[in-house]
Amino acid sequence: MDNQTDFEKIELRAERRARIGRIVTYVLLSLWGVIVLFPFYWMLLTSVKSYGSYNAERIPAFFTLSPTMENYADAFTQVPLGGYLVNTVIFSVITTALMVVVITLAAFAFARLEFRGKNVIFTLFLSLMMIPSELVVITNFATITSWEMRNTFMGLILPSVTSVFYIYLLKENFEQVPDELYRAAKVDGTSDFKFLWKVMIPMCWPTLITIIILKVIECWNSYVWPRLITDDPAYYLVSGGIQEIRENGFGRENIPAMMAAVVVVSIPLILLFLVFRKKIMAGVSRGGLKG
Repeated sequence: MDNQTDFEKIELRAERRARIGRIVTYVLLSLWGVIVLFPFYWMLLTSVKSYGSYNAERIPAFFTLSPTMENYADAFTQVPLGGYLVNTVIFSVITTALMVVVITLAAFAFARLEFRGKNVIFTLFLSLMMIPSELVVITNFATITSWEMRNTFMGLILPSVTSVFYIYLLKENFEQVPDELYRAAKVDGTSDFKFLWKVMIPMCWPTLITIIILKVIECWNSYVWPRLITDDPAYYLVSGGIQEIRENGFGRENIPAMMAAVVVVSIPLILLFLVFRKKIMAGVSRGGLKG
């Protein structure tokens, strides 16, 4: 009886420690969540403050009783924010579509086809990830300039239609497809392209979805290359457009309207991540497994 009582006491202490640990974990995570989300809250709050009330604040207010949507109207009427958004959508969609085709074919070749020097070529290919991005930008700039593609969508898109990392990720995923399926398909006379389209892509669809989402986010946030290769506002993306808004005086004078423009630019990516966050996590974890 005493042993049973002692065991129950040990169980109660263990449960108490576990409960305290969970409480501490939730408190720390909540504090970290507040720290991470506060800049977004401040951006949204500033975007709904009027120009006069914002400038009249000597001590920043953490809320407003008279929100206004005028800043959002100014962000679209005073500067060509709509044009920047359209350019970015065109750039993101075309670049992502071309990249998916390129990396899928490359990953399939490295994962399934047999040719001389495949492992050496793939090793050299992976070594490209060690080259600083600044050197690649300089090379791409010289090439695109020599081809007279500055201030064109083609010049914006071409350097971004492949990715060594995405090819590696997709290759590892393709290699998880059993070899027996490929051999059986070849016995039935199925072509490599048909096997890729009918079998491998459907089986590896979660990873492809993850790559597509990550590439869209990458294109949407792209700044250095678009800023370098375009000096015509007609081809500015949202990242360069926001910087242009800030530099031309509008953003410096009207901070609430500037924040409204940033909110408009940020919302698509936030919604994209919230909708597909589970697919992103599933695709990345699937790509990291092998066997």
